[in-house]
Amino acid sequence: MPGPTDVPAQKEFSASMRVDAIVSDWRAGLDPAHPEEENERELYGRAWEAYRDGDFGFGLWCWHECDRLTNNLGGNIREVTRILGPGRYFGFSHRKAVAEAVPVDRIYRPRKGDMSTPRPDAFVLPHYQVLCVYLVKAASGDPKAKAQLEIALLELEERRRADPFLRHFETFRELFARTSSAPGAPSPVPSEAPPAPAGEPTARASRSKRKAS
Repeated sequence: MPGPTDVPAQKEFSASMRVDAIVSDWRAGLDPAHPEEENERELYGRAWEAYRDGDFGFGLWCWHECDRLTNNLGGNIREVTRILGPGRYFGFSHRKAVAEAVPVDRIYRPRKGDMSTPRPDAFVLPHYQVLCVYLVKAASGDPKAKAQLEIALLELEERRRADPFLRHFETFRELFARTSSAPGAPSPVPSEAPPAPAGEPTARASRSKRKAS
């Protein structure tokens, strides 16, 4: 099934270490005398073009950068778009395509107390992006991803207040549930409540259950 027309065809998927090294080189070459927003726009623009050329590893970076700016700007998507540049917001169609392409067996998920370092070919993703990947893979029928997602969702309530990026997973989950139409695919787990507006913590489901009992 062809992807959305605005999503580029994947040519490669650079691992995190390679992307981070290249982005660091680009960042070092920015003129410190330029305004911060201008440098952010230039840095993001380079990563965006690399993604548009088909390297989905840079897509992962753009995805997280969009959400970082969204958090910093109190959820003001218009301001985020202004900084990134018109047409560069990393929207749902891009996120879904990149999540579908992430090789689950190469995601680096260290256990508590694990002091090992990721392999050079590993994908080091923020927790909320890993949840998005599990969600997409589970819907495609991957039993391992489905099990991993179910385990991770048990911790969602406990981690929500401490991790402001988790609301971006909840938004992704809502959109995925609305747009998913793959025949025979298991239904994504629905959110217990709509995503909280930026700056407002989502009410804990457990608190609601206690009130209802």
